[in-house]
Amino acid sequence: MRVVVLTSARRGTASHHLPILAGSAQYQVVRVILAGSPTTPRGGLRKKLRKVMRIGPLGALMGYRMRAWYTTDVQALCPLEDIGVLCERHGIELITTPWVNHPDTVTAMKEAHADVALSLGNGYIASKVFTLPRLGMLNIHHELLPEYQNAQGVIWPIYNGSRVTGYTIHRIDKGIDTGAIVQREEVPIHFGPRLRDTVTRTMVAVLDASAAGCRAVLEDLPAKLATARPQGPGCKWTTPSFGQYLRILRNHRRLRAER
Repeated sequence: MRVVVLTSARRGTASHHLPILAGSAQYQVVRVILAGSPTTPRGGLRKKLRKVMRIGPLGALMGYRMRAWYTTDVQALCPLEDIGVLCERHGIELITTPWVNHPDTVTAMKEAHADVALSLGNGYIASKVFTLPRLGMLNIHHELLPEYQNAQGVIWPIYNGSRVTGYTIHRIDKGIDTGAIVQREEVPIHFGPRLRDTVTRTMVAVLDASAAGCRAVLEDLPAKLATARPQGPGCKWTTPSFGQYLRILRNHRRLRAER
């Protein structure tokens, strides 16, 4: 079975997962498509302005600060190699394209003759891309679905007073994080002295769990796809407002003290 990985980051989920996904007897990762970012994203500025108006300036500032928790902080605990280096090491072809939904991406996906594709760290993927593989495309969402669609991991379960987060592997459809669930696994939240520590430690654990889960899905893909279940009603989340962030901090202190 031929597998293609689509990613938008040189060091991200794909860098973490590729060494674990490579070398299976049941499937072969034949190509990695590394997509860039469009220089003028359509409606990007308007979306950002609407978001700031919705969550407030303080929420936007906190959201900007939290980005490092999910990127540089995670990489400090779990160093990630450049995807190009990993592809060369594992004998996987690397193709670069301008952005995810660019015609070059469509061509690269068509020419790969993939049975299935994996989305590892991308934004919206158009149907002209995700419908090309014979069995479609799967996404790994690092949160539990359908409860936490479009969510930043860990913080929203804490907001709701939960001690668990997790990951979901689902089919990609025309919505955002709405496709049928192929696999879902809970991961305990690893509480640290600060919310930042909790997020970083837990995200590393979620990455490790999702990589193992993804390999297991690919090695038993026909059975997994046959039992995929529709999500039903879900709940979408975004960057927290400052008031929501304060509630997350309060719940974090309480949950950590009650361990």
